Amino acid sequence: MEEAIAEGRIPVGGLKRVIGRRVLLLFVIGDILGAGIYALVGQVAGKVGGAIWLPFLVAFVLASLTATAYAELVGKYPRAAGAALYTNRAFGIPFLTFMVAFAVMMSGITSASAAARAFGGRYLAEFVTLPTVAGALIFLAIVTLVNFAGISESVRVNVVLTAIEAFGLLVIVAIGAWALLQGDGDPGRALEFSSADGAFLGVLGGTALAFYALLGFEDSVNLAEETKDPQRDFPRALFGGLAVTVLVYMAVAFTATMLVDTRTLEASTGPLLEVVEVAGLSFPPKLFALIALLAVGNTALINMIMASRLVYGMAQERIVPAFFGMVHARRATPWPAILFTVAIAVVLVGTGDIGGLADTTVLLLLLVFALVNVCVIVLRRDPVEHAHFRAPTWMPALGAVVCLVLASPLTGREAEVYIRAAVLLAIGAVLWLVNHLFSRRGV
Repeated sequence: MEEAIAEGRIPVGGLKRVIGRRVLLLFVIGDILGAGIYALVGQVAGKVGGAIWLPFLVAFVLASLTATAYAELVGKYPRAAGAALYTNRAFGIPFLTFMVAFAVMMSGITSASAAARAFGGRYLAEFVTLPTVAGALIFLAIVTLVNFAGISESVRVNVVLTAIEAFGLLVIVAIGAWALLQGDGDPGRALEFSSADGAFLGVLGGTALAFYALLGFEDSVNLAEETKDPQRDFPRALFGGLAVTVLVYMAVAFTATMLVDTRTLEASTGPLLEVVEVAGLSFPPKLFALIALLAVGNTALINMIMASRLVYGMAQERIVPAFFGMVHARRATPWPAILFTVAIAVVLVGTGDIGGLADTTVLLLLLVFALVNVCVIVLRRDPVEHAHFRAPTWMPALGAVVCLVLASPLTGREAEVYIRAAVLLAIGAVLWLVNHLFSRRGV
């Protein structure tokens, strides 16, 4: 795997460069939209009070720093391996490359677990009453069955799901606009700040959590080999996608805090449904709950598919035990990898809440982002002949520092989040060690 990543090899015949700027922009927006905003508005409110929009704005500014790093590296190395490719080129340490890939994979599982908890909460309660954990586990079982059966994803399906997710958020924005026109709600609440830790630490904690809703922009690097002009189009689509989503998120956050009191939002696992139910502009709550379930479900499904395929791919490259590279004889799906990833998700769902699991996702990716920012600076010693986006040096440097600060206990992150992340990374280290020992013995 390391040699293939370092050399940037692609399958014989290569991938067709057919994706233009508009499709790439839509992909970035669609990858960012999802469970985060539907589930975490209330959690962010618990950090800052009524000024929910502020952490989303700060998260956008800070995410943009790391986005400049990805924009430069994609321009230099338009390959689909992402952070693992950049780490290997910068440092050439196989174990470090593997741990980066494993951290990205585990972040997918923790993200799916957070989505599963959101699925089993308030939105599902519109149709059936179940304990949150029970609903989440049933959802994971359905995801596993779909994953095992095999899924042929198409651009059309992706666009439809993106449209559904976006429509649900636009409904909230429309509700907010109508409320302002009618003089309903309390707009002043959006300027109220309340944090037991003080203004700075409160915003820092809220930003670390809001970061979860902006994750996904980094996944677009996997389309680098299929983009017509990645050097020109990728930076524009990346920054444009982040800008569009944060504007929608801020409008949604403003509407939520204007119409629903902070305590209700914080206590709810379906905070946007609380907005719909008190809105003066009538919209069927059950229909919105269905939209939210589709958005949350899509996030979990995509993450679990990605995670199981990454485990399978690493097994094929012989950097984790070969057992995980087995496929079902009839379905041709990687059933050991699927069972491995869903087993971890089941444990996570049973031991963590939405906020904690989302925070674990953010923590894992912040560590990866910090390393990617460092890679930009290190790889300046490796110039390429073609023109590409070049970030001002201070931006990736500041990006690395910012990521480490957001990953630190300064954010008020609970100790269990660090323990959970450490255990997940330890699983990767054990798999690496077991595979290394068996490889040395020629097994």
